Amino acid sequence: MNSFEYCQDEMPPYTITYFAVRGRCGALRIMLSDQGQEWKEVVVNFDEWMKGDLKKTCVFGQLPKFQDGDLVLFQSNTFLRHLGRKHGAYGKNDDEAALIDMFNDGVEDLRVKYLKLIYQEYETGKETYIKDLPNHLSKFEAVLEKSKSGFLVSDSISFADYALFEVLLNHQVLSPTCLDSFPALKGFVQSMSNRPKIKAFLESDAYKSLPINGNGKQ
Repeated sequence: MNSFEYCQDEMPPYTITYFAVRGRCGALRIMLSDQGQEWKEVVVNFDEWMKGDLKKTCVFGQLPKFQDGDLVLFQSNTFLRHLGRKHGAYGKNDDEAALIDMFNDGVEDLRVKYLKLIYQEYETGKETYIKDLPNHLSKFEAVLEKSKSGFLVSDSISFADYALFEVLLNHQVLSPTCLDSFPALKGFVQSMSNRPKIKAFLESDAYKSLPINGNGKQ
């Protein structure tokens, strides 16, 4: 059974409650796939969300929601850190964990800028955003250029790698040539895409059927 498939009579350990979108769960699903984990998807439609009953149960009044057994979490980067601790993707010591946090925060900065473009400035700001993008990508390029393992920190994959990979995939849709002058980043995306379980997930209907963003812009 593939990680992104599940049987109704077998309750997977993890549950994602979210809209029918990759959105804030894109990196999470890629990480779960690569780690060989199974999960259940509870898809919320907009009309149901607007009724407000589910929203009242969300700590910050927003989705996604992630359940690990009886543990209920909100905030997408919290999901990644939680899984990082559970599945050995949070470094080998406190120093590595701190660096992983740092790079994930850097990815989050780029993600927030991307989401602002998508939801607020797509028609007016796309050209400027793409022109400015190398200034952000160059920071990650410099890190991966020095990496002997191909990962952001030390010699093993971390949740920050999944986060960076997913953000880069989204940007390659926005601007297909955006990585052409960044060989380390281009190699990183290729290497991550070729990891067998990630490759299978990216080729699945479960992945392909979901839009990147909720407003149809990408």
